[in-house]
Amino acid sequence: MDYAARQRCLQAALERDELDLLLITHLPNVRYLCGFTGSAGALLIGDRGATFFTDGRYAAQARAEVSAARVVIARKAPWLAAAEYLADSGKAHGRKAALGFEAESVTVATRERIAAVLRSKFKLRSAPPLVERARTVKDAAEIRRIRRAVELGASLFQTALKRIRPGVSELEVAAAMEYEARRAGAESMSFPTIVAAGKRSAVVHGRASQAPIPQRGFVVCDFGVILAGYCSDRTRTVYVGRPSPAARRAYAAVLEAQQAALDAVRPGVRASEIDAAARRVLRGQKLARYFTHSTGHGLGLEIHEAPRLAAGQTQTLEPGMVITVEPGVYIPGRWGVRIEDVVVVTPSGSEVLKPTEKELIVV
Repeated sequence: MDYAARQRCLQAALERDELDLLLITHLPNVRYLCGFTGSAGALLIGDRGATFFTDGRYAAQARAEVSAARVVIARKAPWLAAAEYLADSGKAHGRKAALGFEAESVTVATRERIAAVLRSKFKLRSAPPLVERARTVKDAAEIRRIRRAVELGASLFQTALKRIRPGVSELEVAAAMEYEARRAGAESMSFPTIVAAGKRSAVVHGRASQAPIPQRGFVVCDFGVILAGYCSDRTRTVYVGRPSPAARRAYAAVLEAQQAALDAVRPGVRASEIDAAARRVLRGQKLARYFTHSTGHGLGLEIHEAPRLAAGQTQTLEPGMVITVEPGVYIPGRWGVRIEDVVVVTPSGSEVLKPTEKELIVV
């Protein structure tokens, strides 16, 4: 990863937003900019370069991982060490400099403590999501990592298919998938594995439970892994027993909706248009009111990143963006269906990562 280049882009963004420095405390942003993977760190970036702060637990790790930044080991919270470092060096700026902070990852109490340490030496400002904006478009190295994560994650569906049987608990299926993920080298799962069977398949985020798989009904499996820091996300839905004509029609409608959304993915298209493409299909099947979430989201170092594929979202897709496309239908008390893939926006259109057959599988 070219961390120095990423920092230079951020420095240019700081200048455009009239910020002299940015205190970065959101750990995925810290990792994106300097490579640190630990759980305690802060990065201070300005036109004079970058300084990384952590505590003694991470001294060796920081020196091994951190690139393009000076490393400072402190005996206090990294954000506090950064604030005190600035307070001590504030006079060197010759004026009251503007310090931005990441409002979404800083509590009110922390912000007040930073202000107290800095006193009147800096203007403390809530910064726009500058790093998150940069992370929206992935470089080639990031896409390679996401591709590998998707490939590993996709292989777990075969494990699920071997376990999904009437009477087997949802947790047993999820545990088998997570065990295989670890055996294959995954750092962890991207999120708690969803295995929701029968009536529970209508629960959009139905995490695996002790509930047994029924003799008949849909089973929604939503799963992903983290590999080399990057996430994957995939959903497949199968049917246990003999599906009714209504169940087959619902599955076919979701599959058609997903394909319509996939066909709409290309540079220059607004995020809302991808969502609208899926909803048009479901509206034609009189199922749109049962589609209760957005059509997709970006992913990378985090499982949910920009852009969001939903009504009213005006952000346009760009080459290098990586998104999920995951329409679904959920009828409370009956069943639910969701189908999801990870897609890379390319200069001429899009690429579905690790495409597989998605016709209804009956167990």
